[in-house]
Amino acid sequence: MSTEYLQVRGRIFDIQKFSVHDGPGIRTIIFFKGCVLRCRWCCNPESQRYEIETMVVDGKEKVIGLDVTVEEVLEEIAKDRIFYRRSGGGVTLSGGEALCQPEFGSALLRACKEKGYHTAMESMGCAPFETLERYLPNLDLYLMDIKHTDPEKHKLFTGRSNELMLENARKIAKSNTELIIRVPVIPGFNDLPSEIRSIAEYAASLPGVEQMHLLPYHRLGQDKYRGLGREYLMGDLMPPTNEQMQRLLEEVVKTGLRGQIGG
Repeated sequence: MSTEYLQVRGRIFDIQKFSVHDGPGIRTIIFFKGCVLRCRWCCNPESQRYEIETMVVDGKEKVIGLDVTVEEVLEEIAKDRIFYRRSGGGVTLSGGEALCQPEFGSALLRACKEKGYHTAMESMGCAPFETLERYLPNLDLYLMDIKHTDPEKHKLFTGRSNELMLENARKIAKSNTELIIRVPVIPGFNDLPSEIRSIAEYAASLPGVEQMHLLPYHRLGQDKYRGLGREYLMGDLMPPTNEQMQRLLEEVVKTGLRGQIGG
């Protein structure tokens, strides 16, 4: 069997270990560099540009971006395999947007599946479906962000319309890959009960989709914008309250989906 795919190179900006989010069990999260969206609230602005950057962190300059091979990442992942077995965890691709590096992303998933690891991907699905098809054969769980059902409002806050993403969600749902819909709840963008209900109704219409997660907005990435010399466009916007999130969760449950706050 050829192992050339292990030498495929990609660009990441972080590997986060012992995560209990972005999939079941204890997980290793691989953060890809580069994204096609420019969400105003993005908590990882260092992920947006594919280019290697310098960001000021705690008063010191830090290089953001590292070129690696699939084999190098696999070696790092293997250090935590005992935790996967005990917890039912595995590996999650995140970003940025992993679909922006299809050769590297699909090769990494293949390598993980050949090692027997559970695989997941946190993604907006903003790519031609032919690109997604390269990932699906080795992907156990697709955690797909759907931010809004209104294409104009989606474009205003993220830089792109949402038709392609909604279309891809339906196609993914028809595959053998488990699909969970996740919604970042952003005040002033999609925090009205009617807006969450609209997303939930769409999610409930997708074949096989049973869960929708609401992820409350936070400001933890705000300092990164200053470190990159960029403006944080959300200003002093406050996160939604627990009471607000519970009301929105009720809208999800009304559609028959299993809802939860956090992911």
